[in-house]
Amino acid sequence: MIKEDTHFISIVVPVYNEEESLPLLHQQITQALSALPLAGYEIIFVDDGSTDQSYAQAQRLYEEDAQHVHLIKLRRNFGQTAAMAAGFHAAQGDIIFPIDADLQNDPNDIGRMIEKMDEGYDVVSGWRADRKDKFLSRRLPSILANQLISTITGVHLHDYGCTLKAYHRDVVQQMRFYGEMHRFLPALASWSGATITELPVNHRERQFGTSKYGISRTLRVVLDLLTVKFLLSYATRPMQVFGKFGIIMMALGVGSGLFSLVQKVFPPHQDVTASPWMYICIFLMLGGLQLLSIGLLGEINIRTYFESQGKTIYNIREEKKPVR
Repeated sequence: MIKEDTHFISIVVPVYNEEESLPLLHQQITQALSALPLAGYEIIFVDDGSTDQSYAQAQRLYEEDAQHVHLIKLRRNFGQTAAMAAGFHAAQGDIIFPIDADLQNDPNDIGRMIEKMDEGYDVVSGWRADRKDKFLSRRLPSILANQLISTITGVHLHDYGCTLKAYHRDVVQQMRFYGEMHRFLPALASWSGATITELPVNHRERQFGTSKYGISRTLRVVLDLLTVKFLLSYATRPMQVFGKFGIIMMALGVGSGLFSLVQKVFPPHQDVTASPWMYICIFLMLGGLQLLSIGLLGEINIRTYFESQGKTIYNIREEKKPVR
């Protein structure tokens, strides 16, 4: 059971060309949350540069329900990660729920996720156990991607791609989002010591429009996964990774140089300029020095990152806050 009147929650809805689904989504969220014993709630629609009538629809919803609806319009299409970051930054709730605007996530699952949060978790990740998508083009790549992400990050979840998740506000508001990082938030949260669990949620057929996701995003996700792995393992100590490989390369360079020297000193006295080992030595020594330099620069940047004030990755054109 949810502890009565103890939670004010924020629903963050990144919107990109979803004009048909927004009225239904607002209706479903309102019905689901009205049945819960909450202290209050807000629905934050973040228009991510839509080219259809999505923002006009959201404005109508604001006029009808200004007590709960919060509108943010970005100047252009920055991507889902940036839209989600804008919503998280504006959220006032103690629990924040990102949810897709395409109606495939079920708002009725929010109550169950709050109950799970009340058990002491910082993050509850939705798991689309019965996913309503094509197997070869969507589900199979997702299964493989989730296994890869779980293995690399060490945070084992069935469904990193499910947008519907629950986060304690203090967990996500300490994060900075870049690239396609929104899907890796549970792994990044674990880095800060957050407790994470998973909950099967309902997944529904898409009613309107087409998916905004394509195979072209795969490469970007893989590159961001490498970034996340680095952040999880070496974010505060880049010299440990760059310096280690730099020292290994320099040690191999010294070995190559000694071998070239032996060829020169001992019979049959080979010409070192005709031997590849001298050139290998030079290459390895220079490469090792470069890696050490990158490690030192990384250490400087890390200190700058942690000691300076962060900047947002989005630019807001217009914002309308709930009237309370």
